[in-house]
Amino acid sequence: MYELKYDPEICEKCDTIDCLMRCQYIDIDLEEAKEERQRILRGEGGRVLRECATCYACEEYCPYGNHPFYQIVDLQEKLETWPVPVPLTKQQIGMMAPRGQIVPQKVHAPVINMCFFPMLLGCIRGKLFEGASTIAGSDIFCNVMWLHFAKSSVIRQRLPQMIDNIQNYYLKESGVDELICFHDECYGAFTHLAPALGIEVPFKPIYLFEYLTKKLTELKSEIKPLNEKVVYQRPCSNRLIPETQHWVDDIFKLIGADRVKREYDRENALCCGMLIRAMQRDDLADDVQKRNLDDMQATGAKYCVFNCPACLFSMREMVAERGITPILMSELCQIALGEGIGW
Repeated sequence: MYELKYDPEICEKCDTIDCLMRCQYIDIDLEEAKEERQRILRGEGGRVLRECATCYACEEYCPYGNHPFYQIVDLQEKLETWPVPVPLTKQQIGMMAPRGQIVPQKVHAPVINMCFFPMLLGCIRGKLFEGASTIAGSDIFCNVMWLHFAKSSVIRQRLPQMIDNIQNYYLKESGVDELICFHDECYGAFTHLAPALGIEVPFKPIYLFEYLTKKLTELKSEIKPLNEKVVYQRPCSNRLIPETQHWVDDIFKLIGADRVKREYDRENALCCGMLIRAMQRDDLADDVQKRNLDDMQATGAKYCVFNCPACLFSMREMVAERGITPILMSELCQIALGEGIGW
């Protein structure tokens, strides 16, 4: 079993306890945060384990890279403090299990990994993805989502096999050593979670927005600036890879989109609420979604940009009801290139 690279002495010496004090879902003062930290260090249950919204944010808030969120998830599983009802967790784990149906396939660069979302393959079109190969399916699913369910053991079991499948069924024999990750979760899995667990990744993951920035730069003469206000729904999984956030601003600058300032963006971003609702915490989910949507609407933005499919699927109707067009980042770029929306 892969062991988490976590140093309890770092947490013991931390004075600010940012992982808990900056939490947007647990209202806690410094003294109680210190007590909760000690419970976690002793491997005991407590308020944090019960009330964690599994938003991943404390991974970003920790100034030492000590993986406090992964530690919380491991302890939730050990103590069976399940965030989501067990029947739902079992159903999801079974439904999204690898099927063993993968077959060798010749691919050519750029290779776009769509993970468990083949329904979005229509997004891979036009000038941005000309000549690209795509891979998708349960046998290459990154499995990061089980962090929301306190099932790190499933990640430890499945993620190494998914990485091997990508390498041995697609990349190795095709002579390709880079993989474009269409979703934040996959890139976060390969560059943050896998190293934290000591899992080797033999290929080079490329973040989608870095890829889009490069392609848009090449196609700069064909871009028609949008000159529209946009808001960005930052996904939970991007908390694992905050170093990628500048690519959002870079893309918007290239296509002439204005990322309007709002309260719930960047480090203060709120989750889409889908997993909070799965936890049967409807009051909290309603509150989080209302605050987020009110904040978006107040900006007068035309578009709400998503990258996480789960965020898109859970919020698109609510966003549209506020008079804002829900759209994937790749689609927004395609509009700027005169290719419109369609997948």
